[in-house]
Amino acid sequence: MTSRPGSASRRVCFTMRLKPGRVGDYLAAHETVWPEMLEALRETGWSNYSLFVDRPNALVVGYLETDDFERAVAAMAARPVNARWQAGMAEFFADDVEPDRTMVQLTEYFHLD
Repeated sequence: MTSRPGSASRRVCFTMRLKPGRVGDYLAAHETVWPEMLEALRETGWSNYSLFVDRPNALVVGYLETDDFERAVAAMAARPVNARWQAGMAEFFADDVEPDRTMVQLTEYFHLD
């Protein structure tokens, strides 16, 4: 994670693997993210949050900015809405654990401001 000049916020990028045949279903599920889930993300420190997909490789790439990624993940894990969301998303992911536990954080090695 890298700090931006003049800010305590850090950029974070991570990946997650989907089941190859479920990419379309996963994307459809994100067309209407619950307002309670969006609010919880904001309240727990997830900002400028985006998800990208590499369809042919069933790869999700996430990007967010936060003061403390580990704290933001832990705070979301404590929210009941997150448990319900993760349970609903689990069927789309390659690993048999809660999807938010499959995040592989990437190391930032270059940034052009």
